[in-house]
Amino acid sequence: MRWIWIDRFLEFESGKRATAIKNLSLAEDYFAEHFPGYPVMPASLILEGLAQTGGILVGEANNFQEKVVLAKITFARFRREATAGEQLRYEVDLLHLRPEGASVAGRVYSDTDLIAEAEIFFAHLDRSRSQRIFGDHNFVFSGELKHLLGLAQAAAKQPDG
Repeated sequence: MRWIWIDRFLEFESGKRATAIKNLSLAEDYFAEHFPGYPVMPASLILEGLAQTGGILVGEANNFQEKVVLAKITFARFRREATAGEQLRYEVDLLHLRPEGASVAGRVYSDTDLIAEAEIFFAHLDRSRSQRIFGDHNFVFSGELKHLLGLAQAAAKQPDG
């Protein structure tokens, strides 16, 4: 199963906000079992997509120097299910950025319909402890997520036309 729950960034304002999308296709593995005959994206995966959007925003604000991990869902509310064929839009605003961590407020939409909202706290792992456990590799901001961010940053630099 794929573990990246966003397809691309639409907007990215460093240290402030980010918007990403996820297209829900019947080709997604989880739709076969959740639920047969009524393909619904699990709420935990909707929340994970929101967290990945926010985590990239937090990580980029510190030039990816810190290992950023989801530490706490302070608040979450789901208003309805997300089904195959929809396009989710994740909107995240950075609320606080401190040495020990950061918090974001996020909303998930399908078109103009609010599906979910949450406040998420991310911890910055202590360097000495995280190096001992995980080594120097930044397991959070590896390949695919940073590539998605790079595409968004490159698109933002292109003149309209």
